Amino acid sequence: MKTTQTRIKEPLRVPKELLKEISGAKFPMTIGVPKEDRPDEKRLVFTPEAVDMIVESGHQILLEAGAGASINYSDADYSESGAKIATKEEVFGCDLIFKIAPPTPEEISMMKKKATIYSMLYLLDMSVELIQAMAERTVNAIGYELISSDGRNFPVQDSVSEIEGIAAISIASELLSNESGGKGILLGGIPGISPAEIIIIGAGVTGKVAARAALALGATVKVFDNDILKLGKLQRELGMPIFTSVFQPNVLMNAFKSADVVIGALPCINESVRYLISADVIRRMKKGSLIIDLRINQGGCFETTCFLPEKHPKIFEKGGVIHYCAINISSRVARTASMALSNIFTPLVIRMGESGITGIAQSDPVFRSGLYMYSGKLVNSYVAKHFNLPAHDIGLFLSMF
Repeated sequence: MKTTQTRIKEPLRVPKELLKEISGAKFPMTIGVPKEDRPDEKRLVFTPEAVDMIVESGHQILLEAGAGASINYSDADYSESGAKIATKEEVFGCDLIFKIAPPTPEEISMMKKKATIYSMLYLLDMSVELIQAMAERTVNAIGYELISSDGRNFPVQDSVSEIEGIAAISIASELLSNESGGKGILLGGIPGISPAEIIIIGAGVTGKVAARAALALGATVKVFDNDILKLGKLQRELGMPIFTSVFQPNVLMNAFKSADVVIGALPCINESVRYLISADVIRRMKKGSLIIDLRINQGGCFETTCFLPEKHPKIFEKGGVIHYCAINISSRVARTASMALSNIFTPLVIRMGESGITGIAQSDPVFRSGLYMYSGKLVNSYVAKHFNLPAHDIGLFLSMF
């Protein structure tokens, strides 16, 4: 009897040399990754795996010594991936600088002219003096939160928001426990005991993820937003009916009276209208209930957290209500957040190597959307308005090349 053998196909293998040839950068750049000086900031834009891909594409990466320690990667891990371990001055002397917190005037002074810096856009930490320092250096500046594919989807902001949504529920569970001085309740109920009631302000990405995580634990969830389309989309994506409402005063007030946890997740950046939950509403909350403000770095979602002074404690009590106001809670899971950022920016850097800064600004609307300063000129109306400065049309600058 004749037998047949099934031959297992070998996976397609592409020679490493060919990959190098295909992905060779026409505009090789030096890329600096500094160590964050803020004690509450532990994230990094690139993991060693990302560094390996970027170096293979023809760029050079300079990493400040010790920068990866906060996400449990050593200098050796980065060095083995092709990065050069350098001083802060060397890092800020690169063509591109990728950091998390906005640059300081001192850091800008170390940059060479017409260099490009990527960072978060924490406008409350920035100043007119910083903008002037950037203008004098004629730098290009990109804010992660501004990067958008279509004006509705923001890859960096959405990725961070997903992490924040899950982390917020974890923090709520922790702070409600006796160990943290809370009321000593579970988010999810057990037979004979009602579950905790969680209110989420904002039906965007953060609100959706937080609602899903809370529902998975068995909590009762109510979501408020003034965009009825967002509320409808949230219900469809969750795949189950939950309580949703626009900001109707009586409904909001009654919900706050019975809430155990309130999570503020309304975006402020790029929004035409900014909403704040008034202190009068918060005063109606139960003693020992909890507020978590995820937008504290954008000015806050609540009157009791709005524009807190520098070095204000991140956990405090006001009117018997516990407030949690950390600047960025995704830094609590810095390694996960860094991997998410690497997934977004590694392909972007490789594309930049194919056309250069000016070329990608001309051809790639996603990259262009993140620019708030180009050659030392403010080109984003939202940022310019915040500092009461004029905004320029980036198209006029790009048409010159």
